[in-house]
Order: sequence, then structure tokens, then C-alpha cells
Amino acid sequence: MSIDISSAIIYLIDDEPVICDSIKCFIESTGLNIKCFNSAEGFLANYDNRQPGCLILDVRMPVMNGLELQELLLKENIEIPIIFISGNANIPDSAKAFRAGALDFLEKPFDNQLLLERLHEAIVKDIESRNKKFKNEHLYINFNRLTCREKEVLKLLIDHNSSKQIARQLDISPRTIDAHRARIMEKMQANNVVELVAKALYCRELFEF
Repeated sequence: MSIDISSAIIYLIDDEPVICDSIKCFIESTGLNIKCFNSAEGFLANYDNRQPGCLILDVRMPVMNGLELQELLLKENIEIPIIFISGNANIPDSAKAFRAGALDFLEKPFDNQLLLERLHEAIVKDIESRNKKFKNEHLYINFNRLTCREKEVLKLLIDHNSSKQIARQLDISPRTIDAHRARIMEKMQANNVVELVAKALYCRELFEF
């Protein structure tokens, strides 16, 4: 399935105006959106976490350098894919960037086509991460709509117990179990038992219920 990246925003932070202008012109020529900043502080003041995107980040900058910004973003739980660029890259810097989750570390001057490929990877990664997070949050909300009894029934259901078996274990009638199951399916927005079990198993993995 293809992913539309046209609404994504690429953020570029580099204190060299010539570099900023060059990258900006190239990115805009591909039809992508880009916002440029000459400092980490400027980026932080204008970053919109609601939009998918990625960050092109220079390593060497005054006040707050790229690695320091990456560290700050991690502390603030801001998950944006980062592509580092540097005119004087060294192994310790690149190693630190990758350990902290950087997508790539490109040395200036870099090939524009390579940068574009990495940008596409970064944006797709961010969109997929956001979609998964939304799915998990939505599933968590639905799961927490269940009553304690419904969660009990769901636990037994995903362990392949029939309505009669669940009824015996909970000392209630099979008809009551069927009623519980219908409400569970409605709250979990499952179209059938197979889909319900799949969602429940995913909930068990996420929430350990």
C-alpha cells in the first residue's frame, strides 16, 4: 500500500545560509514541504508535532549542537526521524547519533538523490509510526470500555474456550456469556470472533491483561 507523503514537513536546521538555500531549493523542486532554521532553538519554537515529517540536522552548530538537540528530543519523547549532515563528520559523533536512533549520517557534500531517498524513508517511517500509535491508542480506549466481567470473558475466549466452558468456569449461563460476547465485540469494534481474538491477543501483548 502506497503512503502519501505530500502533507509531510521536512525540517532543516543548519547555520550555514548557503547550505540551507541549496537544500531548500532542491527539496522544493521535488514537491515536498520544507521549513529551514539556522538554530536548534528556532526549530523548537516552531515545530508542529501534529504533522508527519522528518528532520535534517547539522551536527556542528553554536549554542545547541545537533547531538544535543537529538538528546533533548528523546528526553521530551518527540519522535521525529533524524538525518544528520556534517561537513566534518567523525566516528564518535556518527556512532552517538546512530545509537540514539538517527536514520542516517551524511557527510557534506552529499548526493541529492541519496538525501531524497533517505527523506522518503524517514517520512514513511514517521507516518507508519503515527498510524501504529493511533491504532494502539484507539484499541486501548475500546479495551478500557469493557467491564471487569467482560475482560474475564475475553481472557477465557482467547484461550479457545467455548461459551459453555466459559459459563462453567464463571458459574453463569451460556446465554449470559453470549450476551457478554456480543457486547465485547461491539465495544472492541470487531466484525467477527476471529477479528475479536486477534485484537484481544494484541491487547494482551500491549497491556498484559
